Amino acid sequence: MPQLELIEAIEKRLWKSADNLRANSNFASNEYFLPVMGLIFLRHAYSRYLMVKDEIEKTLPKRGGKTRALTKEDFSQKSAIYLRPEAQYDYLVSLPDSSDRAGAIIAAMESIEEDYDLEGVLPKEEYRALENDVLKQTLQILNPDELKQASGDVFGRIYEYFLTQFADLKAHDNGEFFTPVSLVSLIANIIEPKEGIVLDPACGSGGMFVQSAHFVERLNQSPTEHLTFKGMEKNATTIRLAKMNLTVHGLEGDIMKAITYYQDPHELFQKADYVMANPPFNVDEVDADKVKNDPRLPFGLPGVNNQDKVSNGNYLWISYFYSYLNEKGRAGFVMSSQASSAGRDEAKVRQKLVETGAVEVMVSIRSNFFYTRTVPCELWFLNRAKPEEMKDSVLMIDARNIFRKVTRKIYDFSPEQEQNILAIVWLYRGETERYLGLVSRYCKTMLKEAESSVNSRDENLLNQFSQKMTLLLDSARPFIIRLADDHTAREMFSELEGEISQLSKDITGFAKATSHELNLWKKQDTSNGGLKKAVDRLSSLAEMSHALVTQVDLISKLANRLLETCEKDGQAKESNLWSGRDMNRILKEAEGIREDLVFDLKQVRYFWKQAHWLVERFPDGSYRDVEGLVKCVSRSEIEANDWSLTPGRYVGVAPEEVDEEFDFEEALRDIHIELEGLNAEAAELAGVIQKNFKELGI
Repeated sequence: MPQLELIEAIEKRLWKSADNLRANSNFASNEYFLPVMGLIFLRHAYSRYLMVKDEIEKTLPKRGGKTRALTKEDFSQKSAIYLRPEAQYDYLVSLPDSSDRAGAIIAAMESIEEDYDLEGVLPKEEYRALENDVLKQTLQILNPDELKQASGDVFGRIYEYFLTQFADLKAHDNGEFFTPVSLVSLIANIIEPKEGIVLDPACGSGGMFVQSAHFVERLNQSPTEHLTFKGMEKNATTIRLAKMNLTVHGLEGDIMKAITYYQDPHELFQKADYVMANPPFNVDEVDADKVKNDPRLPFGLPGVNNQDKVSNGNYLWISYFYSYLNEKGRAGFVMSSQASSAGRDEAKVRQKLVETGAVEVMVSIRSNFFYTRTVPCELWFLNRAKPEEMKDSVLMIDARNIFRKVTRKIYDFSPEQEQNILAIVWLYRGETERYLGLVSRYCKTMLKEAESSVNSRDENLLNQFSQKMTLLLDSARPFIIRLADDHTAREMFSELEGEISQLSKDITGFAKATSHELNLWKKQDTSNGGLKKAVDRLSSLAEMSHALVTQVDLISKLANRLLETCEKDGQAKESNLWSGRDMNRILKEAEGIREDLVFDLKQVRYFWKQAHWLVERFPDGSYRDVEGLVKCVSRSEIEANDWSLTPGRYVGVAPEEVDEEFDFEEALRDIHIELEGLNAEAAELAGVIQKNFKELGI
């Protein structure tokens, strides 16, 4: 089951559990919020514990034939937490019905709090409000068999996902505490927090800290040794969630309860190495008199309304982020799309900020990236240590046409889309080798995917599929030759036979082409010129993989139609020459192979397209402006445009391209996603209407 579908299935089960609770008591949905997040925290921690435990045990020293016992420090070095036996999820989920589940869960939470100095952070007494059976059901919902086989940080995704879903319960500020992972990841990878203090003055659930840690981990270094996390958050519940989020990743942070407009508890004015944030947008309730003399506002107030309130808090936040940075600091933050071109007093503040030379990059993001808001936004990047020759320019990236559709309402960046945006920034900063390394990795990954489809073993996926289809033909042949009166069935059989024969030839051709390209790659020139030629050369292999996908799908459809046609009139089922059960079994096995095969083959073309996307836009392997995508804008041009920092105002519109490679299957998938979303909303609305009718006695 795909990861998102699995997570949504778990969500539906949890909501059903909450509905049952509401139906049987005065229980409110938000009372279920913290207990469930606590159990997701435990399940997430246990998943990381098991994964890291295996890694650690392979390297533990032995004395006298005995392996040293695991310690808390072993896990801290791997960004995970040590769990005592009574805090391990398998123990809790296996408790008998006669046990005190609430007591056991509380004991588990207390052991973690004791080991990691988290007193009062994890939910405990909240579990006493839930019946034993409800706790059993919730523990089981979060422990399905599919999750036990899942790879990657799936529980991290679940934790993040439920932060957004429970936001609908008004647990905190309509979900303002959660920033989509793809945006946080992009921010972290542009500001590159390698060493020092990371400050988030509106830290919410701590996602900025987690992604900063991931950046350091990818450098094969320990985030706990290189980064210090400082945060401010006004909501006590959200602080608990943030500390849980940090703990489950083996991190520590000093998160203080504060309203950033009026308080500065960390006293990091001009001391932070990195600032990352997603502050609340367009706040108009800040008391102007209380903040007018704040040293964190070096550019002055951005306008005051007739109620003596700051007209819009966006530029308060922007000023804070700038002021917290030390002389070498970098900041990356999310901001309302209105802010970059706001007029009057806000424009004056923006002018002063631009004149510092610290604004480095602006990125426009389309709507639907946020789980609880549909508005577009922009990512701002400040760099107090910009090279002198770059202080007069700002890199404007319009990424509104770069996205991946996850559900009808939610978009994000694929990992490769994020990397491609980063590649633009690398080129702007003169980091050509990183750009070339990415193009090279795309080509190597493409070849690896091609090889996995047609490796030298007899049991490669293409051959397996071809063999299954040949077996199906052999099983159906006696019936078709002797008894089938249906002319359509005979023609279908003949067409299928021809396609399978052609597939065998095309498999041989694809295997030879893959082998040839793999041999060429061993001597590949990885300069820009060499890689550009390689991408051009590999286009034929990409097209071959695409043609094979079409061919395999056609064969699968023909096989299904053949069986359906032969059995439809009942003639086949009555014949002893027809073995429908065997053929359906073969077809089912072939379908499993087809799914894996098509995925691998699509990856071949997908990674080629990523490499091609880059070399087509930056053919010289150096930065250049690209119409509709990116432009390096001078300060004089910004001044001529009312000091606007809106990328779309500068980059222009990309020339319309005829999409000769239109993916009908992807379009159908999007339509299916749209239809599923509409059906779900219709069902939800019908339930609300029915409930209202009952309450009205209709």
